[in-house]
Amino acid sequence: MLYRYKVILEWDEEGKGYVVSVPALPGCFTQGDTVEEALERAKEAIAGHLAALAQEGLPLPSRDVEIAEVQVEIAS
Repeated sequence: MLYRYKVILEWDEEGKGYVVSVPALPGCFTQGDTVEEALERAKEAIAGHLAALAQEGLPLPSRDVEIAEVQVEIAS
C-alpha cells in the first residue's frame, strides 16, 4: 500500500543542512546536507517508522496533517 505524508524541511544553521520532521508521525525525524538528500532520508525514516508500528501491531496513520502559513504582526 502506498502512503503519502507531508514533511517539513528546516534549514539548520548550526549543522549547515536540512532537518526533516513528519508531523503525522511523532518522533519521525531525519536530516541531510541537501534538500534531495534530506527528502530521500525522509522516505527511509518514514518507511522504518511505519514498519516499527506494524511490527508492534499498532495502526498506521492514514490521515495526514494540513500545514498552513500564518502571518502575525508584532508591535514595536
